[in-house]
Amino acid sequence: MMSFQFIKGNVFKDARGSLRFFNTFNMGDIIRMYEIVPSDAEFTRGWQAHKYETKWFYCSQGSFQINVVKIDDFQNPSVKLVPTAFRLSEKEPVILEVIGGAATAIKATESDSKLTVFSNFTLEESKKDDFRYDLKTWQLQ
Repeated sequence: MMSFQFIKGNVFKDARGSLRFFNTFNMGDIIRMYEIVPSDAEFTRGWQAHKYETKWFYCSQGSFQINVVKIDDFQNPSVKLVPTAFRLSEKEPVILEVIGGAATAIKATESDSKLTVFSNFTLEESKKDDFRYDLKTWQLQ
């Protein structure tokens, strides 16, 4: 089973400006949201994994590279796993859904980037489902 999927959005433009929308994004399972604003484009956040929590990532400003790797064993994951890299940009309205069972490593690729993250878990539930691995565990793509 894939650990990710894309939800395509669209943009409407007229004389008043533009409107980004995601009419096929069902937000019924979302419990909380937060925004990541890195202090610079050099730092990578990760690897962070969840067995059960699903997260949706949307770049509202700038751009990000999000590496996703499906975890084979949460207590002792194989270092031979190969991540898949995705680039999210404010220029293309898309939401990346990463289902439980995967780890992510996130890096802004432009200064002043902003990433909105939606979750189907409360903060307390997320903390109980949180697994962290050294950034050097898997090679960033």
